[in-house]
Amino acid sequence: MTQLEPLYDKKCECLMCKKNFISQKIRTRFIKLAEVDTDFSPAYQPPENNPIFYQIHVCPYCGFSFSEETIKYFPPNSRELIQEKVVNNWTPQDFGGSRTIHQAIQTYKLAIYCGVLKKEKHIVLAGMYLRVAWMYRSLQNDGQEQRFMKLAIMEYHESYLKDDFRGTQVSEVKLLYLIGELSRRTLQTQQAVQYFSKVIERQKQSIEPKIIEMARERWYEIREEKTLNA
Repeated sequence: MTQLEPLYDKKCECLMCKKNFISQKIRTRFIKLAEVDTDFSPAYQPPENNPIFYQIHVCPYCGFSFSEETIKYFPPNSRELIQEKVVNNWTPQDFGGSRTIHQAIQTYKLAIYCGVLKKEKHIVLAGMYLRVAWMYRSLQNDGQEQRFMKLAIMEYHESYLKDDFRGTQVSEVKLLYLIGELSRRTLQTQQAVQYFSKVIERQKQSIEPKIIEMARERWYEIREEKTLNA
């Protein structure tokens, strides 16, 4: 009997050049969640079976990189900009096989660049920045983790202001909590308290009591730290 492998082929169509290519995904049965951090960063066992490594599809023909959350619509002039900045400079590479964490980070950076040129939704870009921060955390690269958390905060904040998270899997309460928690982790304490308070204020109308409780725990932690350092 043939042994089932964790990775399987997923057929993709490039949103930019419309060519078909193969990308890899991890079979659900091989995804074993070990723990989740306070900013929802998941840890998997074994670490190489991390589905986050395979969330970005990189077209080997033109270089356009995207996730399943990427909107298919291209705003005016964005195709021309991507053609100029990405396609015309693309050296054919294939990310269709097994990926290391460093290759996964590279795919996200490509997708972020394409997303910025495409004027992708802020909520989508924020999620990409956050996942890069998580991967740098697992590599214990504090400088890059901090950098990408701050970029994620900026995009989450824009998403909140422009309301472009509506209709996605990220609720308003989760969005506010993430801004608070990432602010806490980047030592923007006053901003963290402000956003945790916004979450707690919504406790009566929220259907996510776990996130409300997490915000309350973080808020108390900050208050205790201030008391200890006073």
